[in-house]
This record gives sequence, structure tokens and C-alpha cells, in this order.
Amino acid sequence: MTCEIFAALVFALPGWRVFVLVLAAAPLAYYIAATFAAWRFFSRERAREFASYTPAASLLKPVRGVDFGSYENFVSFCTQDYPEYEILFGAGDGGDPAVPLIQRLMLEFPEKRISLFVGAERIGTNRKVNMLVRLANEAQNEILVLTDGDIRVSRNYLREVIAPLAHRKVGAVTSFYRGIAEKNLGAQLEAIGAASDFFAGVLMANWMEGITFGLGSSIVTTKEWVGRVGGFAAIADMLADDYELGNRIAKAGGKILLSREVVATMYPAQSARGFWQHQVRWTRTVRLSRPLSFVGLIFTHGLPWALLAALIAPSRWIGAAYLAAYLVLRLTMAWMVGVWGVRDDVVRRRLWLVPLRDAIYCVVWIASFASNRIHWGGDEYLMRRGRLVPIAASDSADAHATSEARR
Repeated sequence: MTCEIFAALVFALPGWRVFVLVLAAAPLAYYIAATFAAWRFFSRERAREFASYTPAASLLKPVRGVDFGSYENFVSFCTQDYPEYEILFGAGDGGDPAVPLIQRLMLEFPEKRISLFVGAERIGTNRKVNMLVRLANEAQNEILVLTDGDIRVSRNYLREVIAPLAHRKVGAVTSFYRGIAEKNLGAQLEAIGAASDFFAGVLMANWMEGITFGLGSSIVTTKEWVGRVGGFAAIADMLADDYELGNRIAKAGGKILLSREVVATMYPAQSARGFWQHQVRWTRTVRLSRPLSFVGLIFTHGLPWALLAALIAPSRWIGAAYLAAYLVLRLTMAWMVGVWGVRDDVVRRRLWLVPLRDAIYCVVWIASFASNRIHWGGDEYLMRRGRLVPIAASDSADAHATSEARR
């Protein structure tokens, strides 16, 4: 009887309202699919056994500044249960606050091969990639392990992420990251967004088409594969260097694998303005890297669709059903991906912040279309086809082009 009443109400609606109500169900279907994708991936990977494969490795770590967990992060790479590896740190200048910490590491772990390189040739706009070019040239081993300065790993990290490279078709292995956040709303919202939403999209991509990109938290590859895609210099002007490296390796025929080994990343306290700028920068980076996929994200934004459905629903109980379905399915996906899968403690303790994060991200998603300008490292850039162009250089080039056109 209830189904008959529902059908009668729907058929009595104007066509556009039915259309909107159908679209509003798309995010709910996505939440169910992503929950299954998370269960499928982590269940399978946790049961998998890799053959022992422990070739010598070179860990490349460009660093810039420090945060509340920098020393512990660096130490985690010095205490690996792995037979042979070297750690190559790279700092932009000798005055970087990370330099004294690295020098301290050298004294506390004399048995480890730790090197510090200061300065790098300016090949492109991305300072991190400029440093990677130098570190890769200095690396003594074929296996290259790329991690950011704010990453912390378990003792078994190297064994886990390097083992899949025993198969020659594997071009790179990349990892999820769980958050370690300071007691700050912006930091906690960022951690929740990554672990409960962004990773859901990654898992869906892995399930549907396979991974064709890298995650900057950790990318493990080889000199051979980096050479096949033109070296790090080929992406020295790209903001999304992690995405580009993985994507180019995939296009060159290498398989990109998601690792079951999850690393940790730091989320320091930040101001409201800093939070906004970082979110917009990250979102614009995704938009310019995967434009079609990014537009499709509109059908994963469950909160605005549920609110719209509630406003136009033919009865209160149908509107309430949409809102209830959003809360139950969204929080289930957040728990399955962020808590059970990635084992993110911030998501576990602050699950109730998920709807607030979704509301903010909807606004950020819309704002990302307003411009191709981003703030990064204290500077402002214009992104053109994924490449970073300093605003001053861009304005100069535009002025020159205008002058030439007037002649």
C-alpha cells in the first residue's frame, strides 16, 4: 500500500520534479557503491601474501619547513625493518628549519645512510620537483621511494610498498594516508575530507577502471620507469606532480597499484583563511587534472541534493527519507572507508563532523570554477593546462601579447 501511495505521488508531480528526485538519489547510490568498493579492496588486500622482495632502495625526501610532528616523521624512516636503503633529504636552503633536525638524525642514527642536499637547480616552477631531480641524480639505487616531509610510516612500510615491484609490469605503488591532526577545526575537517570522501573516489576509480595516478603521500617506483616518462624534469612545472607522475607511468604501460600499507600525514592548525585557500587550491588542482571526473563529482554531493529533494518532495515523509538516507549512507561510507579501511582516528572520533565538511566542500567545489589562480607557498600562480605560471610572469606575457596584437 505504501509503495502504491508513493508511486501515485510521484506520477502526480511535474516532470522536472521527478527528474530532480531521481538525480538526488545518485549520491545515495554512490555511497553504497563506494562502501562496497572499500570492503572489497581492504578485505582482499589484507588477505594477500606478497613474496619477499627487498632490493636496495633510495628514499627521496624533499622538505620545506617543519610542523608539530616533523622529527617523529623523520625518525620513522630511520627505523625501518628493511635490509638496505638510503635516505636523501633535500632542503631549498641552509636556513630551512628542517636542516637542524636532519643533522640531528645523522648523529642519532650513524649506522644509517642519511644524506642532506641543500639547493637545487631551477628547472621549473615546482620547487619540490626541482629538488626531486637533484635527489634522483644522487640516488645510488634503482628503487625510488618518494614521500613528503610530513609523512610518518610504520616499521614495515618499505617491505610492504616495495614488494609489488617484483612484478615487472608494476610501474608504481601508491598509498592512502591517515590524519594526525592538531586540535583545530580546519585541520580536522581536512583530515575527514581526505579519509572519508576523497579516498572513496579513489577506491571507486580503482574498482571501475584501475588507478592511473599517484597519491603524493607515498609513491614507489624505479629509475627505469621515471626515465621512460622523461624524468622528473618533465613535470617540473606541474602543480599535481604526484598525479602527473602516476598518470604518465600508466600511459607508458606501467600498472599503478594501491598499497594496503597506509601512511600518516600531519594536519597542523590553520586559520580560516588558510583553510579556505588550501581547500580551493587542492580542489582546483583536481579539477584541472581530471576535468570530466571533477564535474561528475556533482552527483556525489549528497547533502545539497538531499536538501533540494526535501524542498520539492510531494510529502514531508519523502523529504525526510532523503535526508535520513543521506545521513545513514554517508556516515556508513565514511566509517567503512575512513575508519575500517584507512583506520583514521580523526574520522573515528569526529564522525559527526562529516555533514559540516560536506556543506563546506560543496561551496569550495563551486568556488573552484571561479578562477585558475591558486595560492601556494606564499605565492600566487595561474594554472594553465596543469602547469604553474607565476602571476607576474603571466601578466607580463599577457601584456606582451596585447602589445603585439595592437601593432
